[in-house]
Amino acid sequence: MEEDKLQFHEMGLDDRLLKALADLGWAQPTLIQEKAIPLSLEGKDLLARARTGSGKTAAYAVPLIQRILTSKQTVREQAVRALVLVPTKELGQQVQTMIRQLTAYCSRDVRVADISGKADLSAQKPILMEKPDIVVGTPSRVQAHVNAQNLVLNSSLEMLVIDEADLLFSFGFEDDIKSLLCHLPKIYQAFLMSATLNEDVQALKELVLHNPVTLKLQGSQLPDGSQLQQYSVKCEEEDKFLLIYTLLKLGLVRGKTLIFVSAVERCYRLKLFLEQFSIPACVLNSELPVHSRCHIISQFNQGFYDYIIATDEHGLEDPATSSQKSQGKGNKKKSGKGGKGKDKEYGVSRGIDFHNVSNVINFDFPSSVDSYIHRVGRTARADKPGTALSFISHTEISQLTEVENALIGDNTDCVLKPYGFKMEEIEAFRYRCRDAMRSVTKQAVKEARLKEIKQELLNSEKLKTYFEDNPRDLQLLRHDKDLHPAVIKPHLKNVPDYLIPTALKSLINPLNRRKRKQKPKGAAVMRSSFKKNFRSKNPLKSFRYVKKKHTEKKAKKS
Repeated sequence: MEEDKLQFHEMGLDDRLLKALADLGWAQPTLIQEKAIPLSLEGKDLLARARTGSGKTAAYAVPLIQRILTSKQTVREQAVRALVLVPTKELGQQVQTMIRQLTAYCSRDVRVADISGKADLSAQKPILMEKPDIVVGTPSRVQAHVNAQNLVLNSSLEMLVIDEADLLFSFGFEDDIKSLLCHLPKIYQAFLMSATLNEDVQALKELVLHNPVTLKLQGSQLPDGSQLQQYSVKCEEEDKFLLIYTLLKLGLVRGKTLIFVSAVERCYRLKLFLEQFSIPACVLNSELPVHSRCHIISQFNQGFYDYIIATDEHGLEDPATSSQKSQGKGNKKKSGKGGKGKDKEYGVSRGIDFHNVSNVINFDFPSSVDSYIHRVGRTARADKPGTALSFISHTEISQLTEVENALIGDNTDCVLKPYGFKMEEIEAFRYRCRDAMRSVTKQAVKEARLKEIKQELLNSEKLKTYFEDNPRDLQLLRHDKDLHPAVIKPHLKNVPDYLIPTALKSLINPLNRRKRKQKPKGAAVMRSSFKKNFRSKNPLKSFRYVKKKHTEKKAKKS
């Protein structure tokens, strides 16, 4: 089978593009790339469904670049030839980064611009006046530029890509897409890329595609049990906090971890709770400025942080799936207060490529099957193993059943297994968790939200120009610092041996006692030398009758 697989160099790609692919370490194409790239180069419209992490971005980016390079051999006129529509700003930046990596050796011939950011239209106008070959943006942003006549597409556009097509309508972009299509030429090549084929994708297919080739690759929407292990544990509200503390503090969950919650308020409540035990974590939600969100994702991918607490907010999901009463009521209350500051084009569980995520923890269970697939799809990407653990309260059992039925219909190997964790073993930690929870009041959560937003706005806006001139200093900017509106109790930082269950003692690393014993040796030397120096400089302690002896010697000489 390996011999029959089509390789990149057999696809008729430009040498500069092949060199960039080699630099990225891509020895051979993934299944979606192998099938989609040759069809795209033939000029056919594509509707491709492949699971998250299967390389869909490169599957359309490579043919876009190749076709632009080919057309530039005959037509040298600069024009916008390709448009990539994405549902979120974070995904827009990711797509731009991927295209820039692929055009590393032909950046003069193929230029890309991401206009999905929150900058003013007037600030982005000079970028579009240069007519970049590829424009990446959200439908609402592209439509705004078309209306402002900053972007003209009806004369030059050759290719249209709609990435994460299953999410565009649920993010409220239906009207923008329909009005945008009126400004496109009659003939263009189109690609629809999606993790699921729902009714929204079928509606887009009718609007955008002309006699498309449909690729339904990998029968299951998630990797099989050998690559992705999925577990569920039934626990109520207090037990969720107890379990997350135990898993993180005792190191039972290892590697980079994404923790998903359902609302912004829950996000900060969990962060403040973990702060009580000196467990640092980043917060990612729709209230933070887009520059901060993208910087957090970038630093997480570089290994700066181990834990991100991300919101997958109810208001941004498919409205049709909001019938779950138990969760819907709670979220209406929570999102009502802070709705003004939320970014409609936010989404970190959707399409974002978090690098080397070992675990996804659903602290709050998602309200739809699609949302579950997109969340869990952040791990076990590109043949790497991963684990997904979902906490289920009694109000979320109906959602769990819905997800399990969908996954069993897809692939019997994708079912959620019960997580065999004995809660009675960690009862000794319950009083500590209750102690921490008492400090995390509503007022503390409110203060934490305000403090974080002010801090990130300062980082994002006022220092933006400084960081552009001093990129190294941006690396020093951390997003997992303690917020400290709640009272921190120092004794909660350490875990006494007598509290650790006997069954877990063999799994847990010792509390670095050897290091503690080694440190005082060096520290003692430092202290003693410091004291000596201090004494020699202190005239009250070092005072001696030196002058008297000196005068005696002079007297003898005379």
